[in-house]
This record gives sequence, C-alpha cells and structure tokens, in this order.
Amino acid sequence: MSEQLEHIHCLIIGSGPAGYTAAIYASRADLKPVMYTGPQPGGQLTITTDVENYPGYPDGIMGPEMMENFRKQAERLGTDIRYGMVTKVDFSGKPPYKIQVDESKEVLADTVIISTGASAKWLGIESENKLNGHGVSACAVCDGFFFRGKDVAIVGAGDTACEEASYLAKICSKVYMIVRKGEFKASKAMQHRVENTPNIEILFNSETDEILGENKVEGVRIKNNKTGELTTLAIGGFFVAIGHTPNTQIFKDYLDMDETGYLITTPGTSKTKVEGVFACGDAQDKTYRQAVTAAGSGCMAALDAERYLGALGFDM
Repeated sequence: MSEQLEHIHCLIIGSGPAGYTAAIYASRADLKPVMYTGPQPGGQLTITTDVENYPGYPDGIMGPEMMENFRKQAERLGTDIRYGMVTKVDFSGKPPYKIQVDESKEVLADTVIISTGASAKWLGIESENKLNGHGVSACAVCDGFFFRGKDVAIVGAGDTACEEASYLAKICSKVYMIVRKGEFKASKAMQHRVENTPNIEILFNSETDEILGENKVEGVRIKNNKTGELTTLAIGGFFVAIGHTPNTQIFKDYLDMDETGYLITTPGTSKTKVEGVFACGDAQDKTYRQAVTAAGSGCMAALDAERYLGALGFDM
C-alpha cells in the first residue's frame, strides 16, 4: 500500500515580500497555508542593506530585519513555514496538483501560489560580490537615494539601464554608463534620453575590470575592450543593470511565460492559465520589481486563491 501524500489547501512556493504577504492573507482567510521558502528565505531583500522606500518605516529598516518581520507575522497568523525547495510540479489534469519538494518529498495542493521571485544578473567578479550592499547594487530606484550628490557608475545597455541611469542623474553629480559594445540595446527614445542628459557620460566598448575599495565602493577600473586601455574612475556607487532572471524554470511545461521567463497572468489578477495556480511578485513582474508592489501582488494572489476555493465549496 502506497504512503498517503500530505494534502495542502494552499501551497506557497517562495518567500520574500510577495510570498509572505500571500501567507498573511491566506492565514487570515483560514486557508491553512504551507510555505516552502526556497533557497534564499526572504528573497532579494535579505541581501539589501537599508530599505528607505517601503511605507510604514519612517526611519528606514534593514532588508534582512524587514523580511524577518514579514516571516514572524505570517507565522504568528498560522502559516506553516518550511525550509525546502520545490523542485518539480505537475500541473496537468485537475487539482490537487502533485508537487515535489527537494528530491524526496511529494505533497498534493488544491491551490498553488508562485512567489519564486527573480534573481539579478551579476558581472561575476569577486569585488562585486565583496562590496554587494556596500556601494554595489542591482537596483538604482531602491538604493540611489544613498548616493545623492556623488559620482556613480552603472553597467548595462538596455532600456532598464538607461532608465536607471536617468533616475540616478537626477540625484547624483555624475553618472558613468559602462556599455560593453559600441551601441545600446535600448529603444531609440531611451538612448536619446541618456545622450541628452548632461551629467551622464557614456563609455562604449568598455567593461568592468575591478570595483575598487576595501569596505565600500571608492572607484572602478574600466577596460576598453578595443584598445585594452585601463581607466580608473573615482565613484561612490556601482550599479549593475544587465537584467534579471525569473526563477520560473520548473513551471515552463505548464504555464505561459514571456521570452525571458516571466510568468504571464490575466491582467488585473494573479491567475495563470492553469486552474488554481496563481503567480505574484517578481516572478511575474518585470516592470516594477519593488518590495511594495510584490507585497501587493501577494495579497491579490491570496484573495484569488481564497475565492477560487470558495467557489468550489471547500470547507476550510
């Protein structure tokens, strides 16, 4: 006789602001949510230092502390938080869906809320990792505030890089834009915006050789990939804007995604094309990617899951 699988009403995959907010709302709706945190409990905010732009924290808060507060609130309201990683899903047929956790455990879930987030792409150099959170950032909108009046550099050639360079130019003295090739990948409109901003200097055919500084960013050494010439720039902040990778690979056989892997939901909802499966946070948001918008979409996902189960007549 085969072992009976655990049956979960509401399974949340991933932690972070979206997952924890979904958990808070699902708990209050008595959906008895179970959350598997994934490999990085708390998500990207756990590698962020000061968070100044989340409402309700007038003095700001450290990213890890904020995520710990989210976790405690979800736990206090009844969420069963488990450390583990969902490695495989089967969304074929009708719910309950079979979900594999790590390599050995399987559970059944009537509803699934996906909040697996997205991971920033990095250059992969040692100094970038060492100074991450100490002047190195992958989000100008999140962290640009801390570099007001300073000279900064940003790496990237697409629309996001141009948009973030423009944002930084409003608050920083000078913005060096490091572009690997001899042209942008961004739209013409975004190119024109940075080209016409006086305090943005574009360095084409350039790559980051090293980020300089012992305990904080103090400069960057740039290599011209045409001539091999090295140039050192004195800066206080270094931003990486070369894209994000949504953590959605395990859903590719079942859910609609865009060309880069972001999950596609019905506009104005968290609903995916699969019955009872909802997506929230950065796994489905390539536009805003902010903690507050992720939290809002987590609320939507829990409410959508509650209504879905209610319409089916589930007795919680």
